[in-house]
Amino acid sequence: MRLTEVTSLQHPGLAPFAMLTEAQLRNRLSPSEGIIIVESPKVIRVALDAGLQPLSLLCEHRHIEGDAADIVARCPAEMPVYTGHRDLLAKLTGYTLTRGVLCAMRRPPEPSLVQICQAAHRVAVIDGVVDTTNIGAIFRSAAALGIDAVLLTRSSCDPLNRRAIRVSMGTIFLVPWTWVDQPLTELHDLGFSTVAMALTDDSVPIDHPTLSAEPRLAIILGTEGDGLSRQVISGANYVARIPMSHSVDSLNVAAASAVAFWQLRWK
Repeated sequence: MRLTEVTSLQHPGLAPFAMLTEAQLRNRLSPSEGIIIVESPKVIRVALDAGLQPLSLLCEHRHIEGDAADIVARCPAEMPVYTGHRDLLAKLTGYTLTRGVLCAMRRPPEPSLVQICQAAHRVAVIDGVVDTTNIGAIFRSAAALGIDAVLLTRSSCDPLNRRAIRVSMGTIFLVPWTWVDQPLTELHDLGFSTVAMALTDDSVPIDHPTLSAEPRLAIILGTEGDGLSRQVISGANYVARIPMSHSVDSLNVAAASAVAFWQLRWK
């Protein structure tokens, strides 16, 4: 390994970790050159198992032969490994890491909508959700509860945001996902029925048997504040709600997604 000791955040090798914004990392002008930052040994291992290409590693001294030893062994011998003290990593991330390991990886290519929906029975549509924690939590639920693919509108947060990846515990690398411009039209054309998760006068309970019986169903989730637009609600085949108690009107979108994915799973 090419081990380099760093003592300053200004070290040029740390640019992906410390200096580049999320937009710069994504590199819209040349997507194939985009970079993502993956945190913690467990999540890095998930990414490596999923076939992502590591570019450089940053870790505390004690982890080189400790928590990160197997990761270093799996990376190319010529790949740079930067090391520094715990307080340096805390400045990079804004908090003290319990397992201080960061990996810069090549951003994976995004598959087409047709490609990931071809054999799918259940897909999730994330419409306008911008909170990275919610995005990560939705992906984790999607992976655990049998969602075949996740689609995001362009107004949603990038799933390969550093925090979203961490919150998802790497499940963002396990569930196929891509962007969608006209979710209702494109999904209906692919043979999906759509259900908008919203509180309306004519919404049906999420345990309505008709919903679970649909062979191909897209579950559309909106923001907690504004929810889904009228256009999406009126254009969906169904509108469903999660029955509530104690005068609670709604759940956080991440919590609601877990309930919806479990209830509407393909059996």
